[in-house]
Amino acid sequence: MSKTAWVFPGQGSQALGMGTDLLELPEAKEKFAEAEEILGWSVSDICQNHEDKLARTLYTQPCLYVVETILADLIAQEEKPDLVAGHSLGEYIALYVAGVFEWSAGLRLVKRRAELMENAGGGKMAALIGFDREQLNKILAETDDAVLANDNSSAQVVISGTPEAIESVLSQVKAKRKLPLNVSGAFHSPLMAEASAEFKDVLASIEFHQANVPVLSNVEPVAAVEADTLKQRLIQQMTGSVRWREIALALPEQGIERVIEIGPGNVLTGLIKRTASGLKLENVRSAAETKLVKS
Repeated sequence: MSKTAWVFPGQGSQALGMGTDLLELPEAKEKFAEAEEILGWSVSDICQNHEDKLARTLYTQPCLYVVETILADLIAQEEKPDLVAGHSLGEYIALYVAGVFEWSAGLRLVKRRAELMENAGGGKMAALIGFDREQLNKILAETDDAVLANDNSSAQVVISGTPEAIESVLSQVKAKRKLPLNVSGAFHSPLMAEASAEFKDVLASIEFHQANVPVLSNVEPVAAVEADTLKQRLIQQMTGSVRWREIALALPEQGIERVIEIGPGNVLTGLIKRTASGLKLENVRSAAETKLVKS
């Protein structure tokens, strides 16, 4: 039997209507109801009717957590992963699936994370596609308040920092495409230090258990199961870079032959395809697609 990794997308993968086909499933109904108690608003209502709110960090992150965890639980009735990883917010779903914390504890973490990130204004992020990595690294090294936030693939990265610093980098670097992102702050950069410090206190109150499958973390893409290690890496995540390119490269090194992306869209399988060849890639975006998964 081939070794399988489950991967979970983060903010930016959300889509209006996601999770709609989950609403009639009894196990999903319970989760949606519990989520409403914790959040004070309806995930299903936001996902179905409010595209503007769904695009806001405050709502995006809890909605993705609820939908992706429900999908993962459905697949887990038939098979289990050999390894898990998630992109930014997706790491929280990966940790839940690995049994590191309880579902409600994870949602409370995501709720507070979203609140802190929503309020961390004053920064800017931009994606670069088709760029010279050596040139970009040199420019970033010479520019205060600008960092590599998401190393997604050899051809696509996201930079983060102050508006002035990001504009300076964009004016100097050569790239096929330069896309400013519609986000509220400079996520995955030192400018998130204040929010990260506050979030560290929240994390301290949540009990982490040893993972039942290895986890590749964003800030340190080396497989780990130890509770303290995984919590420390999560503490660093808000200010640290998402090293997704290295996670993709680590998959075959871990003996992974098959990757299932669980959640809306197909961003992660697309990035993995460009980085690590020879892997069987699948996507589960709906309840119907959970039935197509064959281990």
